[in-house]
Amino acid sequence: MTILEITDQIFFNKTEMDQVRLEEIVDDVLDNTDDGELFMEYRQSEGLSFDDGRLRSASYDTTQGFGLRAIAGEAVGYSHASELSEKAVKRAANTVRAVKSGYSGNSAEEPRGSNLSLYTDMNPLGEVKFEDKVALLSEIDAYARAKDPRVAQVSASISGEWQVVQIIRKGGRRMADIRPLVRLNVSIVTVDGDRMETGSHGMGARTGYSKFIQPDSWKLQVDEALRQALINLDSVDTPAGEMQVILGPGWPGILLHEAIGHGLEGDFNRKKTSAFSELLGKRVASKGVTVVDDGTLDNRRGSLSIDDEGTPTSQTVLIEDGILVGYMQDRQNAQLMNMKPTGNGRRESFAHAPMPRMTNTYMMEGVNSPEEILSEVENGLYAVNFGGGQVDITSGKFVFTASEAYIVENGKIKAPVKGATLIGNGPDALTHIKMIGNDMKLDPGVGTCGKDGQGVPVGVGQPTILLDNLTVGGTSA
Repeated sequence: MTILEITDQIFFNKTEMDQVRLEEIVDDVLDNTDDGELFMEYRQSEGLSFDDGRLRSASYDTTQGFGLRAIAGEAVGYSHASELSEKAVKRAANTVRAVKSGYSGNSAEEPRGSNLSLYTDMNPLGEVKFEDKVALLSEIDAYARAKDPRVAQVSASISGEWQVVQIIRKGGRRMADIRPLVRLNVSIVTVDGDRMETGSHGMGARTGYSKFIQPDSWKLQVDEALRQALINLDSVDTPAGEMQVILGPGWPGILLHEAIGHGLEGDFNRKKTSAFSELLGKRVASKGVTVVDDGTLDNRRGSLSIDDEGTPTSQTVLIEDGILVGYMQDRQNAQLMNMKPTGNGRRESFAHAPMPRMTNTYMMEGVNSPEEILSEVENGLYAVNFGGGQVDITSGKFVFTASEAYIVENGKIKAPVKGATLIGNGPDALTHIKMIGNDMKLDPGVGTCGKDGQGVPVGVGQPTILLDNLTVGGTSA
């Protein structure tokens, strides 16, 4: 069966809804509007957490519902319900059609069709027995504690979901997607005397559980979390000031995502609240800097065969050789800005209207080896992993905390440091990139992005890069 036929079974064969009548409702609501859709969703999710040698929690949830949207210029009519029935859709239609009162729409071009399939349509939740998942978490706990006597606490969690969506658009156009998502996380606390430090690591992908329960896979997560925790036991205070900063490959791309990526989303630029507003075609970064958002990578956490409006995802070049060349767009903002949708219309669930969101955002690699980059630093910081951070979209100012970083002196990595914060301005930082590594790497698949109260899975990545003159907030007296 095709994905559309599988979703038909869930939304029509197992409910009293009729496909033809729903299409008639959608056509009536969207008449004289610019755009809109009926988004139907069925989701199963589960999560298990293991802490202090025992199973702490286990959850299983099934949700379903729809969101009906009509767009008239900048105005949006949106109504949703957790009831999959024609009566509920009709009630929503009565609410939504108010947005087009007195409006004569200019219908946007419909999304092109696509046979792209970036992940399996299997339901991962039934792939591995519950008791085997509990045994996996217990084995992770035992393995971590046996690795080093300084391990004081081990926390492990595994979660999975299966999201089924079908989108009905004007004229009876229908598209569907079935999205698996699994994630494993390990956190370890180590103690040495009166000092206590933490390390964490994980992995995630749009696949089933089989990849995650393999010893070669989960042991790597434990080993990395333990490595971080032990390194932090030896960390010293961070020197403060303006200095050269090396950002490692992979997960440090979260700084790129937050400090720069959000500023390249269409809605912020249409409203001119982004630091990048009205800069298309202008230099915004050092030569050699190319940044893309790519939702078409197989099995990646941020990937989607189609976005939540029915548009196929794409590789969207945002910055090319330092020049701003594009924004990430959903359908509404693309039409208002006279641009093309890029497949970045995303929503957390049926209860939310879509908006421009990132998928997998990363910087392309350059020509320098990591060793060459390191040799250029006389006195600086090498940031390998990041924790939390804050960004102001309008100004571009950011503050990020490094969870693993090192002092660099005369091209050599020295002592690890604690409490290092990077302070700067996203657009300004782009112009201070001096070297770009040839070691581009994507994150391990654990990213979740928040925007306007909605969270969606995303991916980040970058090669090793060197920035001049970045402010480091330290802990040295």
